Amino acid sequence: MKVVFMGTPEFSVPVLSALHAEHEVVAVYCQPPRPAGRGKKDRPSPVQARAEALGLPVRHPCSLKGTDEQAGFAALGADVAVVVAYGLILPQAVLDAPGAGCLNIHASLLPRWRGAAPIHRAIMAGDAETGICIMQMDAGLDTGAVLLREATPIGAQDTTADLHDRLSHIGARLILAALDRLPDLTPKPQPEAGVTYAAKIDKSEARIDWSQPAEAVDRQIRGLSPFPGAFTQISGERIKLLRSRISAGSGAPGAVLSGFTIACGTGAVEVLEAQRQGKRPMTATEFLHGLTLPPVLS
Repeated sequence: MKVVFMGTPEFSVPVLSALHAEHEVVAVYCQPPRPAGRGKKDRPSPVQARAEALGLPVRHPCSLKGTDEQAGFAALGADVAVVVAYGLILPQAVLDAPGAGCLNIHASLLPRWRGAAPIHRAIMAGDAETGICIMQMDAGLDTGAVLLREATPIGAQDTTADLHDRLSHIGARLILAALDRLPDLTPKPQPEAGVTYAAKIDKSEARIDWSQPAEAVDRQIRGLSPFPGAFTQISGERIKLLRSRISAGSGAPGAVLSGFTIACGTGAVEVLEAQRQGKRPMTATEFLHGLTLPPVLS
């Protein structure tokens, strides 16, 4: 099939690679390069870098609302557009241009967790599973009919980074299956019941409140890892906590019980991985070799 691919971050790269191996990718759309690094030089997105390595034509318009951009998109003559974490709203003219429409790879089991941060929110809410849906795009926010879906369990120590990588590869495999079977798939409208919205993560959500139950603190740490990273203050330094698990023990909220096990409002959390400012992530053992914890964390 002639495919237009639309995506931007690392999550989208395995999908692009899979499509390139099986289909004709006629164009790749992604967000424009952004200033990054110490020199604040424009850096291409992961999708742009991968597309250029594959020799694919790249387009990165700031908007698709203009008639010239829409005409250029239609002129590609694509059979289908595959969209995953692109970052721009697709006007109706773009949605209607490919013969088989636009298919979105969404990282949740719709209608749960429509929106911007479905992986983070699933972990933070304590969901037992999440997954990938291949959805026919319409004008709404992740409201289209679902063609294929696949669930995966959320393990007790899974972080957003872990699920990100797993779901990205599931999405790559599932979109190939959807394209192979497209004429025979029956779109299933999403039910009205069970709709939730995955709001974009705000940095204000990152500070740990040790008075919360251990289950909530553990889910916050894992759900915000690696970005923006749940944090606590240790001797005036902002420390990101990246991996954790529920642990036995109790005490005043924030009290260090032993090693890197911290008492919460109820129960306790053992920190397994942490990161100092300007340093690489470290295991708890490595971290405690370089910094002594105070009796109570704030």
